[in-house]
Parts: sequence; structure tokens; C-alpha cells
Amino acid sequence: MKHICISTTLLLFTLTIGSKSFSKDTFSAPQVPYLGQNPPGLIPEIFAPGIVNTNNNREMEGMFAEDMNAFYFIRRPLGENSKSNVMTVIEYKNNQWQESVVKQGVSEPSIAPDGLTVYFAKEYMERTNTGWSGLKKLGQPFEKIDIMRLSVSSNGTYYFDTFTPKLDTPLRYSRLIDGKYEQPKSLGPQFAIGSYNAHPFIAPDESYIIWDSRRESGFGTSDLYISYRAADGSWGPSINMGEKINTANAENYPSVSPDGKFLFFDRREKSPNNDPSVDIYWVDAQVIENLRPKQ
Repeated sequence: MKHICISTTLLLFTLTIGSKSFSKDTFSAPQVPYLGQNPPGLIPEIFAPGIVNTNNNREMEGMFAEDMNAFYFIRRPLGENSKSNVMTVIEYKNNQWQESVVKQGVSEPSIAPDGLTVYFAKEYMERTNTGWSGLKKLGQPFEKIDIMRLSVSSNGTYYFDTFTPKLDTPLRYSRLIDGKYEQPKSLGPQFAIGSYNAHPFIAPDESYIIWDSRRESGFGTSDLYISYRAADGSWGPSINMGEKINTANAENYPSVSPDGKFLFFDRREKSPNNDPSVDIYWVDAQVIENLRPKQ
């Protein structure tokens, strides 16, 4: 992928940060969108190679924060297990791009639309004046639910998956009513097809939801699917996002940038030593509108 040549300073920044595989450094550079990357079209491309995605690590579960000045993702060295996960951020502050560690040993993050909360399954951290708080529990009614990824809408409704031995539980939601979350409810049978329905991303206005699922009609191990919400509040059928998004490899962990312009997701491939290699891809969010059913 080519970088935008906005200035000599930015080019030097790109070359400098591109040589980092895991560090805590600052880099003087202009404030430019998307870490200075040339935006993709309707064909997915690896996001920020050499900056976010590196050769010696698995990078996954990427997403921009609300102000678009910080990109969060999970990084893990190849050959290591999930205990080595590190939530990493590259953010623009004090007139510099800075890469730093947010939290070790976590996975499957999801940032609230206001950017003030990060969820990790049944736990979350809140933004404070000095950084992020420690992990807190969601509490009831989620204590006994094995959530993998939780996504929240602007009005506070939770959308989440559930791990079970048979991988047969549909996506569910729980609304915030009078300060308490209701008992979770199924989104519908179209969210329970196949053996796996996981890692949802809910649009802030709840107009659509994207998730990954393993289905016989799919292109590979797991594909990205989307469902649109009708005017009456019901959810439409699950739609495979197509061969330009999905491949014979596994596509997972969708998120849409807060400016609504790009869809991010993981693509998992086998490396020569059979250690799954994971990269974060991005694609123009027009793909979402192209699949929207005509009224």
C-alpha cells in the first residue's frame, strides 16, 4: 500500500514508525487522517503495513477512537498465546504520533461511540483525566454469560455473542432500562444460522449490525455478514458481504470508523510454519450501502 506524500516530514515519520514492531515511542509528524495511509476503494487492503501490521506479530481487532486521532488494536508476537496480547494505541497528541501500550493480556476490545469506554467481553475500562481506569465488571445479568465480544450503541444497548460448546447461541441484545440492563434477548433466527455467530459490531444508530459466522454457504472458515434494521425495528435477513470482502481464509472482528467512511476487519491466513498470521484490513464503507436492501 502506498502512503500519502503530504510532506517530507510525514515521509520521514512513515519510514521511522514503519521500522518499529513493538515499542513505546513518539514521532514528530503532521496530524494527518488514517495515519497517513492512502484510503482504499472497494477492494480490502492491509491497513498501515509496517506501522500497525508488522511481520513478527499478529495484529488484530483494530478500531479508531471517536475523535479519529487514535487507532487501537491488539498485537501478539507470532508463536505466542493469548496471554501475550497487548492492546496498543497509535495516537496523535502533543503534536506527535505516539505508540504506547494500553493494557496487557486483553482481547476482543470494543470502543463505545463516545470514546469514553472500552469493553472486553464482560469487563470494561473508562476514560479518566489521567488515562484509562482499571478493569471493571459488567455485573448482572451478564455474570454467567460467556461473552466473547460486546458492542454498544449510542443509546447504551449492548449487542454481544456467546461462546458455548456447540457454538449455537444466536447474537443477543440487552437494553438499558431505568438504569439497569434487561435480560438478554435473541436478535432473531437469522443470527443463529451455522455453527458460529460472533464478534458483532453495532452501528451507533443501530441501523445495521455486522458480525462473523461460519456457514455452509460461505466462502471460507468464517465470513462477515450484515443485517439492516427496518423502519419497524425488526432485523432483516443476514447477508453475506460477498467475495470482495470474504475469502477462503477467516474474516473476523468487524468495526466501522467513527466517521463512517471505512470498514475494518481481520483476515487470518496460515503462515509457512502453520502459525495463523493475522492482519487488519480496511475497505471503503460504501460496501455497506451497496448491500443495503432497496426500499
